[in-house]
Amino acid sequence: MELGLKNKTVIVTASSSGLGKAAALEFCREGANVMLFSRSEEELVKTQKEIKEITGKEPLFTVGDMTNYEDIKRLVKNTVEAFEDVYALVNNTGGPPAGNFDNFDDEAWQKAYELCLLSYIRTIREVLPFMKRNNEGKIVNFTSSSVKQVLDNLILSNTFRMGVVGLSKTLSQELGKYNILINVVGPGRIGTARVEYLDKIRAEKAGITVEELRKETSKNIPLGRYGTPEEYAKLTVFLCSPANTYITGQIILVDGGMVKAY
Repeated sequence: MELGLKNKTVIVTASSSGLGKAAALEFCREGANVMLFSRSEEELVKTQKEIKEITGKEPLFTVGDMTNYEDIKRLVKNTVEAFEDVYALVNNTGGPPAGNFDNFDDEAWQKAYELCLLSYIRTIREVLPFMKRNNEGKIVNFTSSSVKQVLDNLILSNTFRMGVVGLSKTLSQELGKYNILINVVGPGRIGTARVEYLDKIRAEKAGITVEELRKETSKNIPLGRYGTPEEYAKLTVFLCSPANTYITGQIILVDGGMVKAY
């Protein structure tokens, strides 16, 4: 399928590794102009080089923190100065710490809110003027499978990922008249550093090795394995492309059938 992304401008946040990096790579495969964003300049340089070697398309990057509004403003400013526009936004962040309700004070809750929800609000606010001007745009917000079925020991993530769903559902109603489509994509057990971190915690609590945990977890996934970042990224790229003309306000999981909830 011709996705129509050649020379379309896409911002991908938290894109020096994991799901964000995978998405940026797939966008470059499709010929899009990509702006990377992450806190680590060293990792961004490595990612930029790797993507260019694989695709022949060199993304640009901006160094910054998703919890810093001035950095977000600079991200969008740099993108518009370089490419003159913003066609699509992929919102992605790292996850907050694992733990139960009694583990967190007000400061922890505030930090998780700023990381997982307020950051998305801010990036969307900054790109919307360009999308509205062009009467088109695509937004994909990364969350978690917890938006369908909450995950144990992840109360901060469970809470604010659901906030992203409410934000996205509401904006799909408000932005339709501008031909701006917004969707939520949530990963199940995808092979990323975040999942490795969570698996390590779960394995330690269960008194087993990480390998044993993954073997047991895979038994609960109909496809029998963890997914890859590339598999996740391909859906993201389609939803952000001109080939998607009528899917908006949806929550889609990439989880191999793991979550049984509707």
